[in-house]
Amino acid sequence: MCGIAGIVNPDSVQRRALEQMACALAHRGPDDEGFYLEHDPQQQCGLTQRRLSIIDLGGGHQPMANEDQTIWVVFNGEIYNYQQLRPPLEQAGHKFRTNSDTEVIIHAYEQHGDECVKLLRGMFAFALWDEKRRRLLIARDRLGQKPLFYARHQGRLLFASEIKSVLAAAPELRKMNRAALDQYLTLRIIASPLTMFEGISKLPPSHMLTYELATDKLEVSRYWQATYEPKWEGDEQQLTKKLEEAIIECLRLHMIADVPVGAFMSGGLDSTLVVAMLKAHGLAPDLQTFSVSLPYRDLDEAPYARMVAKKYGTIHHEQEIHPSLLSLLPKLVWHLDEPSDPLAVCQYLISQFARQHVKVVLGGEGGDELFGGYDRYYGNRYTSYYAAIPRLLRSGVLGPLLNLVPDGKWYKSKGHQLKWIHQLSYHDGGRRYAKSLGYFYFPDPRKELYGPAMADLHNDPNACIREHYENALAANDIDRMLWADSMVRMPDHPVMILDRMTMAHGLEARAPFMDHVLAEFAARLPVDLKVHGRTTRYIQRKLCEKYLPAELMTRPKQGFHSALPYLLKDEYRLLFDTFLRRPSLVADGLLRQAPIDRLLAEHAGDRADHGQRLWLLLNSEVWYQMHILGRDVEALTEQLARGSATTTATAETAAC
Repeated sequence: MCGIAGIVNPDSVQRRALEQMACALAHRGPDDEGFYLEHDPQQQCGLTQRRLSIIDLGGGHQPMANEDQTIWVVFNGEIYNYQQLRPPLEQAGHKFRTNSDTEVIIHAYEQHGDECVKLLRGMFAFALWDEKRRRLLIARDRLGQKPLFYARHQGRLLFASEIKSVLAAAPELRKMNRAALDQYLTLRIIASPLTMFEGISKLPPSHMLTYELATDKLEVSRYWQATYEPKWEGDEQQLTKKLEEAIIECLRLHMIADVPVGAFMSGGLDSTLVVAMLKAHGLAPDLQTFSVSLPYRDLDEAPYARMVAKKYGTIHHEQEIHPSLLSLLPKLVWHLDEPSDPLAVCQYLISQFARQHVKVVLGGEGGDELFGGYDRYYGNRYTSYYAAIPRLLRSGVLGPLLNLVPDGKWYKSKGHQLKWIHQLSYHDGGRRYAKSLGYFYFPDPRKELYGPAMADLHNDPNACIREHYENALAANDIDRMLWADSMVRMPDHPVMILDRMTMAHGLEARAPFMDHVLAEFAARLPVDLKVHGRTTRYIQRKLCEKYLPAELMTRPKQGFHSALPYLLKDEYRLLFDTFLRRPSLVADGLLRQAPIDRLLAEHAGDRADHGQRLWLLLNSEVWYQMHILGRDVEALTEQLARGSATTTATAETAAC
């Protein structure tokens, strides 16, 4: 695990630029640093890496080369099947000098060329320079666990694990991508290949990039796609047993490391099932588990994590946290290189806590997309039934009646659910699914929210969802939704946050449910074993009944960040007042103030819950001030501290 970066330049690569890129990634790899500048006098390629040592602690230094030093690689991630790949390569005559998984990539490339990527099982982003062919190969793992960004600028190709590293070598690329802002405000994600910076692209999951220096030819291509057909044969009991066996194999591979491996436990099904199966099958005798407590009414998940830890005898670490966005928000935005999300707060704090004990943790990311864990999957099915009602009746009678139904204060309220179905009924296929993801945000911000600087946008922010939905190798709508989520929402939201927040503390996070072999198996499970009526994760729940306490099985899904809007209500209000009363996005013509003022007034007056929309605007503004206007973390944190002090003084004066 590490941070990687590099430059290919037809003139020459300056070592100083590589050092700046490596410095920007220091948090990702606190254990080691390495550089490669091509031996050719022109020095047209440079690679660098910051390393977090996990496998072959003494021998895994990077950049790493083949025997004659004509092929060089920098690698971020873990190849879980490297021990299986090595013997055939040795039999083919390749000489290994280390016990690292990195070296397997080099020799697999020598033996199989670009097809080597298809042999790798794990999470990875690597860059391989072939000196003889004057050619760069970059690849990202199938489900996008490890990030990779690139930019073509002034004749150079730059790439890195984080955007800040690219900007360290080319600060003039700090120009906002308006299409990415549009997508973020519409869907709360920024999907590949977009980033918030106009000249910087995100390599999509399951894609590789090749660059031919001699011809200046760059090509990005897909190398993997899951297929959802034909479905596995067998009854429920047989398929549940096969799923159990597939997960056990996956967990065994994910425990490979030369350092202790721990596990996050949020109290939900995914992370607790990972821990329970590890312990039940003797795969982690001395497993350390980590959870945080957010003490707010019945939204604290720590008791459920504690229950599983006690049942299986893990070495459990629990910490009660009292998060403050006033001190954390600027840090989160800096680490993410994108606008933040409430999920990042808890992820940052639990990662900080776990890093005091281990360097590697397992988590439960990916379970929702494997097994059908979101209500919207069956909700879209209900929409199809409602859409069968004649359009004239829906628009002329039912719509006006629904407008009289109060929204309620919870996003799963009956009022929201009914209006959600009604709005979606006017769309179908991939467009309907994309609209279902943006209901609580700004479904059509161009009507009122955008200012003149956004007037000439012609992109479709929903296209990323629609295209994956429509191109899925699936016959059923639910499988199409799962594929779209696996390629867009999962890698560009929870997994993106997991990577940045763990790596902010030099902690490696592994997600067994994102193993591509397990994903291929789950894809071909019958749909009614994923979403069974209104029961989500049906087959996973059947498996969980064998391992988890009944109390945990019957609790509602919430996520361990659900308490934050309530716990930090006063801080949210201060943040909104600090950044949204006179935002720079309005001053620069990107947004309009009047609709923002309306949202603030309705939210403050308890006439509507615009918390989600205001959070998007707040984070867009903080990101803009930091990355475009050049205000650093310290300046933004100080501004929030002054606002907090003023608010406290005002409250004390009023009390007197």
